[in-house]
Amino acid sequence: MNSFKLLIQNKFRQISKIFSHSKKDLGFHKLRNFYSEYLSREVKVNIYLPPNYDAALTHRYPVIIFNDGQDMEAIKMAETLEGLYRSDKIQKIIVAAVHAGNRMQEYGTAIQPDYMGRGSKANIYSDFIVKELVPYIHTNYRCLINPRYTAFAGFSLGGLSAMDIAWNHPDIFGKVGIFSGSFWWRSRAFNERDPDADRIIIDILNNSSKKEGMKFWFQTGTEDEKSDRNNNGVIDAIDDTLDVIKILESMGYNQQHDIKYIEVQGGQHNQDTWGKIMPNFLTWVFGKRV
Repeated sequence: MNSFKLLIQNKFRQISKIFSHSKKDLGFHKLRNFYSEYLSREVKVNIYLPPNYDAALTHRYPVIIFNDGQDMEAIKMAETLEGLYRSDKIQKIIVAAVHAGNRMQEYGTAIQPDYMGRGSKANIYSDFIVKELVPYIHTNYRCLINPRYTAFAGFSLGGLSAMDIAWNHPDIFGKVGIFSGSFWWRSRAFNERDPDADRIIIDILNNSSKKEGMKFWFQTGTEDEKSDRNNNGVIDAIDDTLDVIKILESMGYNQQHDIKYIEVQGGQHNQDTWGKIMPNFLTWVFGKRV
């Protein structure tokens, strides 16, 4: 037996208990005793299953993994999914919401920490997602195992993490959603003479080539922040996101088929704004095609 299969079997034995109940029409699992060898800690993961999951024994489903799973209640994920299912606006999907640990160290970019040493465990967190969590979900839930049907999403610093992990693993993730992404993450301290320099995700993308088939959804709010480091009249959260989009477009992605950008007027850097725009993301990523 190869080491990969052994890892998954051991993981299944470790997670000896799954707390399961219904959130109205949804199936809802809390994974217990999910110990990550990479992170050296237990990880809390909530799984939202579509209606009638247990009855539809031959059906397989798209999957979305979310960072900051501890925020799902504030974002009203269960209520949003129920409403979209009732109105028949999205496909039935599996949502895996991963609770953050030390998010300032585990989120970030795998290639390097920022200039203050934050994100020092981002590479380890990436290994956890790719080598432990995704194989576990694929093994224990009825998933469509294909990048076209697998998405990763996150909020703020969790959005930067989602973008970085998805970009580095297009063989797993074909779609990514970033809510108010922390694309300001820098390799060096701010320099007034070159205020937009040293943004790590910008440098990563500038040194990359197109990943065929990937699709991107971005959201910012006009009140995400007040900072305008280059004094161009546009807050940094919007500026940084638009710069990411420009680079993707230069690679050959286009806003008609590959990229969607939503700028929420009055939107703030909080769960209330992200929860209100969540239906837009879910219908984009796995909406019903008519």
